[in-house]
Amino acid sequence: MHYSTANLRIHKFSSLQPGPRLIVTGAVHGSETSGTRGIEKVLAELDSGELTILRGSLTLLPVANPLAYSKGERNGDRNLNRNLQPCEQPLDNEDRIANVLCPLLAQHDVLVDLHSFRAQGEPFAMIGPANNADDLEPVRHAELEQALALRLGPRRIVEGWLSTYAVGVQQRLARTKPTERSELLSTHPSYGVGTTEYMRKTGGYAITLECGQHADPDAPGVAYRAIRNTLAHLGLVDETPPPARTDIEFLRLAEVIDRHHPDDQFTRSWSSYDRVAQGDVIGLRHDGSEVRAPREGYIVFPDANAKAGNEWFYFAHPSTRTIT
Repeated sequence: MHYSTANLRIHKFSSLQPGPRLIVTGAVHGSETSGTRGIEKVLAELDSGELTILRGSLTLLPVANPLAYSKGERNGDRNLNRNLQPCEQPLDNEDRIANVLCPLLAQHDVLVDLHSFRAQGEPFAMIGPANNADDLEPVRHAELEQALALRLGPRRIVEGWLSTYAVGVQQRLARTKPTERSELLSTHPSYGVGTTEYMRKTGGYAITLECGQHADPDAPGVAYRAIRNTLAHLGLVDETPPPARTDIEFLRLAEVIDRHHPDDQFTRSWSSYDRVAQGDVIGLRHDGSEVRAPREGYIVFPDANAKAGNEWFYFAHPSTRTIT
């Protein structure tokens, strides 16, 4: 299927009966195509009549960042899934997309945003915090978000993204010269806000589903099954709702560690959710100093090719929050 860089291809199916308004997005990062392939399979079933939306509405956006997708790279001009907000004076490709994507998200109740990751590892879902009215990430429907996460398919669920990233931004600001801050988007206070965070701020609920490693042949199937499970769970189709998984591993992101210098190196080829013990050496800075695990936990999103000043890896540990 062709995706023009001049527009967003948006597919909407509106039932004549009331129900939830669901939007599913793929390729927010252009190199992450498993969601696109999963969405395309669902589209083919809808077009053939094999699948019918009977209640509510379904919006499918197979490629949210066509420029990045055409390049086969994570970004077009910059990372669309950071500092996502409408912009009165758009300066780049992602600003222009945001001016279409943000109002579109606000028209819906539920978002499933499909992604993949660089290092090896199993699929997992990322959810927001418990219900709260804080300025950072207000949440109204945590119980609905949790219920959906338990039915998407993957057993691993992760929380804590935005609060962890907010601390990382403050650390980045502290080590960045004031004269350089205006040049770094990653020091913006809202830098951690992406599609799901924006959706929650508009009053909806949202899940990021990481479908597997970029090139994993099973990842598109993970995306496809998640969409079908969501349609059944929300009652948009007449299918038996999937049961909630009971073997969940629920983790919390606790810290983001940036790469400070191009010569910072990992001590080994890490995969997402590799376990580490307290004190294990994860990487070496360019000056020879060691980066050690602060406690027993897990490596998440290790990026050996991260640019200096950007996130190198995350550290996670078991969540103390109950998920039902």
